[in-house]
Amino acid sequence: MIRLNQLKVEKGAHDDRILEKTAKKLHLAPEKIKEIRVIKRSLDARNKGNILDVYCLEVTTCLSGAKEKELVSKAGSRDVCLYERQEYDPVFKIKNRPEKRPVIAGFGPAGIFLAYVLSLNGLAPLVVERGKSAGERRKDVEDFFRTGRLDPDSNVQFGEGGAGTFSDGKLNTLIKDEKGRGRFVLETFVKFGADPEILIDSKPHIGTDILMKIIPAMREEIIKNGGEVRFDSTLTGYETDSGKVSAVIINGKDRIETDDLFLCIGHSARDTFRMLYEKGVKMEPKAFAVGVRVEHERKNIDEALHRDRAAYKLTHKCRDGRGVYTFCMCPGGQVINASSEDGGLCVNGMSFSGRDGKNSNSAVVVTVKQEDFPGDEDDPLRGILFQRELEKKAYELGGGSIPYERYKDFKEGSPKPGAGRISPSCACPYVFADLRSILPEVVAHDIIEGIDDFGKKIRGFDDPETLLAGIESRTSSPVRITRNGDFESDIRGLFPVGEGAGYAGGIMSAAIDALKCAEHYYFNISGERQNEREY
Repeated sequence: MIRLNQLKVEKGAHDDRILEKTAKKLHLAPEKIKEIRVIKRSLDARNKGNILDVYCLEVTTCLSGAKEKELVSKAGSRDVCLYERQEYDPVFKIKNRPEKRPVIAGFGPAGIFLAYVLSLNGLAPLVVERGKSAGERRKDVEDFFRTGRLDPDSNVQFGEGGAGTFSDGKLNTLIKDEKGRGRFVLETFVKFGADPEILIDSKPHIGTDILMKIIPAMREEIIKNGGEVRFDSTLTGYETDSGKVSAVIINGKDRIETDDLFLCIGHSARDTFRMLYEKGVKMEPKAFAVGVRVEHERKNIDEALHRDRAAYKLTHKCRDGRGVYTFCMCPGGQVINASSEDGGLCVNGMSFSGRDGKNSNSAVVVTVKQEDFPGDEDDPLRGILFQRELEKKAYELGGGSIPYERYKDFKEGSPKPGAGRISPSCACPYVFADLRSILPEVVAHDIIEGIDDFGKKIRGFDDPETLLAGIESRTSSPVRITRNGDFESDIRGLFPVGEGAGYAGGIMSAAIDALKCAEHYYFNISGERQNEREY
């Protein structure tokens, strides 16, 4: 089999044109090509008069292995190479099953895929999720957007599907997928209702509205396979026996015996982080990023990038050495109130599957490190304190509503009431205020430097009328729960997994981390080390 990268054809070209270009690139007669499978498709819009689709292809020929090797050698291009398809097998054929069912805390991407794979292997996991089911959670979130009444356990951060459910369902990842885990995640989403286009799109997304149907369908499959999912069930403690997990405590009263507890708790489970720290679980502070969310008119971004519902990812290294970058870009999306604690306010972006709103938004955030955090330098939870201080300022500045400011006013340090040409595309109450006053000065300065640089890369990004909303403070976990090569913490039977544990940064990477954890768990309980999958 041959892998062909960077095959460029006219935008929207038919299959016969792709076959023609592939055959020409490989110096091969078209009839010698048995099958072409699209791995990825992206867009090259640098030349407005000649916009191209760019393909990564898997090509099956009629040639023998030796002939294919010779063909690749003659091609003399790094874009043409031999390739062996990796099909991920989630069934591990477990021989030695644990006596007690494993418990998974959290039903976001990591918890969902961990529960799914364990259930496929007949391990009947019990999932405990502090929030509500997707349908009930959606009602609570919509009520919060409308009235400001916050349910601290059922909101944008907590509930079935995790925080990513209310953030467009972006499936981007920088993880190399040599073992097929990422492809398996995408195929699983398609199996339960996602558009098959996510299998080939270079920047795949599902949309909050579609995720609300997919996640319950996956839950039902987990239950069908012997698993159980309990909502309104917060992990409040655990017990050990001789240094190993022996039971979990739910809602401060219910005791469930288990030998294995998987922490898929998400990046905002601050009370759970505190409980784990007080029980002596080793953890450390982790760098993350804070900043604002910017809004532009979608048509202007689309025109600048020559693509409908265009997405972008921008980075800049500031003169002070910090990085500033865009994050969680939502074409045609909304800005939402993503708070999970009374008296604090943070924002996020959200898109539905159509991505057809009037504005596009993304976070513009600046890296922050341990030296930026207040409190005792030996406290691994200092990053949470830093987040809380910023979120409290944002809440007080807006009186509970999202504070907005035009970029011109933010840059000049002279806030003015009201919007200009661009009006907020916001699902929640908002006010115009001195947004810069709630940010550390170094962060505000670097945001300005970053936006001005991004304006050189995307025409109009630094438009004076660009809207800024704050504060964006939940980009990733501020804590990392340490673990060994077998994915176990210093407490045996305690497995930190996914974004909340500090090992992922989005839906895809959290799901892939869960698959790796499931594989290690299999080797642990089976006692078999031969034929291990490579990690």
